[in-house]
Amino acid sequence: MIVAEHTVTDITDLDPRAPEPPAIDTELATRLLDDHWDLRGAVRALPSYLDRNFRLDEPDGAQWVFKVANDDEGAEILDLQHAALERLAEREPGLAPRLRPSRDGAGIRDVEGHDGRTHAARAVSFLPGRLWSQCADLGTSTWRSLGNLLARVDRAIGDLDHPARTRTLRWDLASAAWTIGHAARIADPTRRALVERAQLRFLADVQRRLSDLPRAVIHQDANDHNVLMSADTEPTAIGIFDFGDMVESARVFELAVAAAYAIMDAPAPLDVLGALAQGYDELQPLEDEELAALFAATGMRLVLSVLISAGDAETQPDNDYVRISEAPAWRALEALDRIAPADAHHAVRSWCGRAPSPRSPVTPDLEARRGRVLGPSLSLSYRTPLHIARGRGTYLFDPAGRPFLDCVNNVCHVGHCHPDVVAAAQRQIATLNTNTRYLHPSLVEYAERLTSLLPAPLEVCYFVNSGSEANELALRLARTFTGRHDMLAVQWAYHGHSGALIDLSSYKHARSGGRGAPDWVHVVPCPDVYRARREDDPHAGRDFASSVRDACEKHEFAAFIAEPLIGCGGQIVPPGGWLPEAFAHARATGAVCIADEVQVGFGRVGSHWWAFEALGAIPDIVTLGKPIGNGHPMAAVVTTREIADAFANGMEFFCTFGGNPVSAEVGLAVLDVLEREHLRENAQVVGDLLLDGFRKLATRHECIGDVRGLGLYIGVEFVRDRDTRDPETQRLADVVERCRDAGVLLSRDGPHDNVLKIKPPLCFSADDAALLLSVFERCLER
Repeated sequence: MIVAEHTVTDITDLDPRAPEPPAIDTELATRLLDDHWDLRGAVRALPSYLDRNFRLDEPDGAQWVFKVANDDEGAEILDLQHAALERLAEREPGLAPRLRPSRDGAGIRDVEGHDGRTHAARAVSFLPGRLWSQCADLGTSTWRSLGNLLARVDRAIGDLDHPARTRTLRWDLASAAWTIGHAARIADPTRRALVERAQLRFLADVQRRLSDLPRAVIHQDANDHNVLMSADTEPTAIGIFDFGDMVESARVFELAVAAAYAIMDAPAPLDVLGALAQGYDELQPLEDEELAALFAATGMRLVLSVLISAGDAETQPDNDYVRISEAPAWRALEALDRIAPADAHHAVRSWCGRAPSPRSPVTPDLEARRGRVLGPSLSLSYRTPLHIARGRGTYLFDPAGRPFLDCVNNVCHVGHCHPDVVAAAQRQIATLNTNTRYLHPSLVEYAERLTSLLPAPLEVCYFVNSGSEANELALRLARTFTGRHDMLAVQWAYHGHSGALIDLSSYKHARSGGRGAPDWVHVVPCPDVYRARREDDPHAGRDFASSVRDACEKHEFAAFIAEPLIGCGGQIVPPGGWLPEAFAHARATGAVCIADEVQVGFGRVGSHWWAFEALGAIPDIVTLGKPIGNGHPMAAVVTTREIADAFANGMEFFCTFGGNPVSAEVGLAVLDVLEREHLRENAQVVGDLLLDGFRKLATRHECIGDVRGLGLYIGVEFVRDRDTRDPETQRLADVVERCRDAGVLLSRDGPHDNVLKIKPPLCFSADDAALLLSVFERCLER
């Protein structure tokens, strides 16, 4: 499943601020140890984060650690730690501390601090060895030994069955997308951008894989203050303590946590990452998906470190430990940001003895070569064009493995390269691909499935290869049925690239390079209430529809064709009543009504499968394209039995590739994914989040004049002045380019190119939405 299982909205209760540590000092700790554990000797405080830790040295040389838990550590959590220590003592003795029972035989007992708060406390053995933080110039043999140690820990406790293992924890990388909502707290825009790029890599390379990553109970805090090293010249990792962050999560996150600390100020971060993975893999073989996720997960752990330490510093200004890793973490983030993700993946696989992963070659002079052999009217997006090598879900990747969040591709409807759609195409093309002159069950089943989603009387299908072909066929159907020729269209509409459709589309024929509309094309005003200053007018829909009535009274039309939501015209959501009244006026004079759903169909509007339904209308003909095949070239026209019968006038309709078995199987797979993954519902939920987010941005940025949309079809109009509503084209163009540089792909459209278009794959998650909003505002503020 491509839609992320964990989203920002799942864990809104998490915040980077921590609870107050226990109010227990050395004097009180000494007394408590004597009273409840029969332990006496020299006591001194140890550095700690949320708890209070003390070391006790008995006169006979025995050493103990007294741990007092913070308020958030409930009895269940401490019992989980207790169970892990017992399991390690049984399976890996000496690797972790052992518990010393209190005087009354309890492993854990309550103690009271100076402020009257009660805390759970326990005494554990002090492990010999040097702290990792006390060792300098560590080499790959040390990191390999640390990987070994973590594999031994996970092998011992990974299958621990305890109710507290599935708790929600702010340090758990499986929930790390909560940080996206907090990136704006970073005042330095350069550092904020650094964090956003790490978050982007995590969403693209880790979050979408979560359901495929092996899970285990993991220690999850192998940092340089929790791991012990031998006294050798080349130290070996020999012990680990502080199990306070234990959780069941993706197993590879154990390595990612350790790697985040190990690469701090390391001269060769990829060697560190590779040696750690190699050591772990020797005892606990890592799966390919884990190797692919490690680099981005490591970066996200660093994001957690810098954001949480900054938040904790606000509540614990006198606790130096909470910011102990902040400066080196920023340096490590900068170091990782300079590494191509594809290079990191290649290095980790190489260290683990795996075959190299397939890599997309960087093709030199690609733009110049393209210019020599392709027509100059073919455009490229962005001032610095992108070489896109692969895609997955809502993300595109360049040859270096750098991800880009795709916010504009309404073709790959259920996500780039959805495995179910790919498998369906591969399976069928290896079996048979022919045409509609032969019987084939897939084509019939697809037509049945498709018409079941449409309202009556839309029940007869024709299959073609593109939205342009579908609209061309719709014109033929209308002309044959009515015996008329002229067409009525909407201002700024776009219906396709054929000669007749360019004539029909004022977005093309009335702009640069166009020659205006021919005599057979008539145009009614675009129902743009923002430009007409009629946003709050309840009669706006009726009045815009009256232009259709007026046109139909003057001319006889074969059809009135409209995009229910006008896309290239500026992501226009028409006012209530416009489409049903416009259709009624057209039908009253004998015209056929065509809904062009090529851009907005198949659940994009969220509330309904089709945009015309959301507007309360039913056409006589509907055209479908772009999302129908998730990138596979296919399209459809669905009409009434009456119109289909009239079209059967003796002339055969045949489309060589339309409706072939491969296309039918692809179409069925797309419908299956849409329904199984509830993507229409996702479009509604995430679309509402985006609309709300951009409207909040509008309260802070005067250049945003209007925010509109349905589901995941959204427009944000830029203006120079909210009173005059003069279009602001250049500023939006600059923001779109900055977002591209930040890894977020957007586009602009409308008659003045001043409307931001948002129409991503329907698997666009709440986390994707939060990242888009964060990056967009930073680029806007710049």
